[in-house]
Amino acid sequence: MAVLDPATCNTTDTVEIDIGSTLGRYRHGTKDPTTWIDRVGRGPSSSGRFVRATHTPDGPATVAIRWTSDADVSAEAWGPGGDWLLARVPAMIGQFDRGSPELEGDSHPVVARCARAHRHVRFGASSTLYHELLPTIIAQRITSGEAMQQWAALCRALSDPAPGPFTGLLVPPAPDVLRRRPAWWFHPFGIEDKRARVLVEVARHASKMWSWAELPPCEASRMLRLIPGVGSWTVGSVLDPAMGDPDAVPVGDYHVKNVVAWNLAEEARAGDDRMLQLLEPYVGQRGRVVSAILAHGDGAPKFGPKQRILPMRRW
Repeated sequence: MAVLDPATCNTTDTVEIDIGSTLGRYRHGTKDPTTWIDRVGRGPSSSGRFVRATHTPDGPATVAIRWTSDADVSAEAWGPGGDWLLARVPAMIGQFDRGSPELEGDSHPVVARCARAHRHVRFGASSTLYHELLPTIIAQRITSGEAMQQWAALCRALSDPAPGPFTGLLVPPAPDVLRRRPAWWFHPFGIEDKRARVLVEVARHASKMWSWAELPPCEASRMLRLIPGVGSWTVGSVLDPAMGDPDAVPVGDYHVKNVVAWNLAEEARAGDDRMLQLLEPYVGQRGRVVSAILAHGDGAPKFGPKQRILPMRRW
């Protein structure tokens, strides 16, 4: 077991961070078998524990991060990649993200209000592109509820137990295991041929992603887009948690464009081009603006009856 040097996470740097919400961005649903989080309270005065198992360049590892209401942060890690994972704890909790205070005085009242309400949430960076990509690819084209179920089911079928004393915690499916699966194998989980092939492609390129995570976000985005099936929505969704990119926007999302347009222009429906046009004044912080609006803005109006969702495994 490896232990984080207490001096690594400076209390002065963490006192204004909502660590629970920042770390919560790494979890894909309450039943995510790779990532657990328990917390008491909200905002920077909360306390809690975050546990995650993942792959590192040195092998699988588990990290347990604990924080208190007075901003004390401690961490332990297990497994061959434990030291590598501990070294990334300050980045994961958002210690290096200084936020964007200027948004709190923005001329648009919704942006200013949402930015003030969201000021303590930071953009953390895990550097684990492979891990972030898998559940994101599963979430392509389906509802979030279905995606969470399919991610958990895939992990239960292919994953190894995580290092450390955490019964039930799983490491994401290893690249060597995932890339050997034919597309038809995924169908009982509700994952059709198209997404299955993207998962396999990502597994084939997993070893390259450690160096990609060290690139500037725009260059990492270019490299990720070379993988067949990885497009704007997927890249925009993973650059936030993996690299802490505050400008990443999930272009192509079914709901985000409408929520942004409604809050910024009172337009109930919009396309991606219109969303990007409205976000143009915030280039460099567009992802932060979107995140704040999604958390504290108003939902876009809904029209018509609720659509019935048919699980993809029954298609």
